[in-house]
Amino acid sequence: MNSFTDHFASVTKGYAAHRPGYPPGLFNWLANIAPEKKLAWDCATGTGQAAVSLAGLFEHVWATDASHAQISGATPYPNITYQTAPAHASGMPDASADLVTVAQALHWFDLDSFYNEVRRVLKPEGVLAVWTYGVFKTDGDGSDHIQELLDSFYCDTVGPFWPSERRHVEDGYTNLSFPFSQLSPPDLSMSVDWSLSDLCGYLRSWSATSRYCEHHLTDPVTLLAERLLPLWGEVRRRVVWPLSIKAGKL
Repeated sequence: MNSFTDHFASVTKGYAAHRPGYPPGLFNWLANIAPEKKLAWDCATGTGQAAVSLAGLFEHVWATDASHAQISGATPYPNITYQTAPAHASGMPDASADLVTVAQALHWFDLDSFYNEVRRVLKPEGVLAVWTYGVFKTDGDGSDHIQELLDSFYCDTVGPFWPSERRHVEDGYTNLSFPFSQLSPPDLSMSVDWSLSDLCGYLRSWSATSRYCEHHLTDPVTLLAERLLPLWGEVRRRVVWPLSIKAGKL
């Protein structure tokens, strides 16, 4: 079993503040295909982004993360219970969950042990749903040149500091096993209207950016922002991430 490496402890505050939200349509779809709406387990919850959305649709949400720093920074909610726990040991009773979700984290797991835990905690006809989002795109005037700078930052500047598991995000989990009876998910994306400052906060929440800073003792986002400012301007621009979703029933 793989040992846990906390890639996000150093960026927890920025992660909570600057990560984009998931579309409501995703959670409505999941609630509709779950056998009941009593209990959802959000595994690798981070700071609780998906858990909070689930909490509006399920009676209770059990939200776990192996990172104590992430759980400490999670958003409190009346019907969410946060616990520091690894993906393979949720602490939940057998056959108790209507839905298990993993947002932007499946690529970190030991899949065999996690899937065994999913089979243990899901009710009959319970649903496992996992999703990821990769490189974003920008819209608006001058977006081509902006995108060139952002792609270079992702691939070249901080590229060497991405963990090897990042490749699974880039290919939309195509090559990760998913041994469940698969369902057809809706075609969804995430989008926000961001200022340049918002964008920079997001880039600083990347684990690769944090490792670059530790290695070089300098912030690469500052230089990038100087180059982007004449192109981005003082406006908000649309930023879009396509979602890759896998869902299946027990």
